[in-house]
Order: sequence, then structure tokens, then C-alpha cells
Amino acid sequence: MSILILILTILVPPLGVFLKHGLDKDFWINLILTLILWLPGAVHGVYVNYLR
Repeated sequence: MSILILILTILVPPLGVFLKHGLDKDFWINLILTLILWLPGAVHGVYVNYLR
């Protein structure tokens, strides 16, 4: 399951964050970053899901 979440976090960052954390502040921050540009959302998603 973890590898699937990692792939989803890279491809669709808000979905990966949602699957791991639900609808908390990290999801909304990630959604805004992804709407601005994909790369900041992907970096934030990996950070939130795996480095924090």
C-alpha cells in the first residue's frame, strides 16, 4: 500500500496526501500548491507523507 500512495503522491499529489492524512490542513495546502503548479504540490506531498 505504501508504494501505491507514493506513486499517487507523485502523480496526483492531493490524492496521495488525502489517502494518508484525510481532509486536514496538509491536504488543503497541497491542493493549493498543486493548483498553482504541479511540482510544488508533488514536493510538499512527498515531504508530508514520508519525511515528516
